[in-house]
Amino acid sequence: MTTLQTGMPAPDFQSIDQDGNPISLSSFKGKKLVLYFYPKDDTPTCTTEACNLRDNYERFLSMGYAVAGVSPDTAKSHKKFVTKYTLPFPLIEDHEKKIVNAYAVYGPKKFMGKDTIGVYRTTFVIDENGIIEKIITDVKSKEHADQILS
Repeated sequence: MTTLQTGMPAPDFQSIDQDGNPISLSSFKGKKLVLYFYPKDDTPTCTTEACNLRDNYERFLSMGYAVAGVSPDTAKSHKKFVTKYTLPFPLIEDHEKKIVNAYAVYGPKKFMGKDTIGVYRTTFVIDENGIIEKIITDVKSKEHADQILS
């Protein structure tokens, strides 16, 4: 579980999106940002979550939010995922796990009854000045947009 708390500055990051474009926290300066962390592209729960955010993307825009996803997958994997599901927001490459570690959303967990290491499905809502407004750790993939916007 993350050690970050609401009211704290969000950790800065630099990486690339699915198209190889540079992307960082400062890319979103002046905008509210929904930064969601998920374990793996094109897996059932991650796809449900991404498609829920996609289907509510206009709601996010109308309320002044940008949306971006982060996982340890490569830009090439992200590109396939974005194309397959017509995702309108960037997916950020983190195959070196620098961003998931900076946000403290990577570590030991149980998956299908087995001990493993991976990404904790977590979403951060970050304000226009880079301050964490909300952290969602109990993500409901089918209704995630409502969790964020409530």
